[in-house]
Amino acid sequence: MSQTQAISAAAAGTFTIGGDLTVHRLGYGAMRITGKGIWGPPADKPAALATLRRAVELGVNFIDTADSYGPNVSEELIAEALHPYPEGFVIATKAGWERVGPGQWVHNASPKHLKEAIEGSLQRLRLDRIDIYQLHVPDPAVSFEASVETLAELRQQGKIRHVALSNVTKEHIERARKIVPIVSVQNRYSFADREWDFVLDHCDQNNIAFLPWAPLGQNRFANDALEKAAKGLNATPFQLALAWLLKRSKVVIPIPGTSSVAHLEENVAAASLKLPDDIYAELAAVTPPPAALR
Repeated sequence: MSQTQAISAAAAGTFTIGGDLTVHRLGYGAMRITGKGIWGPPADKPAALATLRRAVELGVNFIDTADSYGPNVSEELIAEALHPYPEGFVIATKAGWERVGPGQWVHNASPKHLKEAIEGSLQRLRLDRIDIYQLHVPDPAVSFEASVETLAELRQQGKIRHVALSNVTKEHIERARKIVPIVSVQNRYSFADREWDFVLDHCDQNNIAFLPWAPLGQNRFANDALEKAAKGLNATPFQLALAWLLKRSKVVIPIPGTSSVAHLEENVAAASLKLPDDIYAELAAVTPPPAALR
């Protein structure tokens, strides 16, 4: 059996989100299957569809997306490639951050927009209910409580199974939990970028799934440390970065994204990489430079 046939996201173990959604702890982020600048359709649509289908073949049963990826394109491709979805397959999507052009983001987490956005996502994903619906980012022009209360209302209406947050502080999490249960938090986090360590620790203490975006990081200093450690483990630095995240906490579910089947297979192979305690500790002791110096 070849390596690509043998690898499986199941090797990462499982985590149960919200008490009823058990997923493999290596997921897939579907932002990169859109066009350049996260805008428009992909340059190679067959490759994007093949990547999504291969992810499922490799045991990935958790996919993260958003209505703003494309916009709409990522959700449409997921449905085209995978619907009807396999049993136990979980899709998390988001709203509250609109895409108005290549590389451009605009806040809009108003109750009116969120109510319209859920209808669009349900239609594009061909679902009657979305398992995990995330507030993409707090909107400085809208009361945070009003945004979360809207998601709680949509949950009560049966359009959402679970409410989640993205790009938030610990304070946001606690304010939201006074309104509705929060099952996951998605913040930027990687071996190379640990600014949100304390939010991850808070999630760990409260059994809230933590979905690190940009899980491979872009820090040259930290990547040098990964390259050095990876040599003795017959692994790539990217695989080591994912293995480090998996060992960091039981609540972490990395969601690396790609539009390449080969890169996907490399990422999923990290699920089988068992990071020795001494190497984990050595890497954990590496302090990445502040963001301003990267």
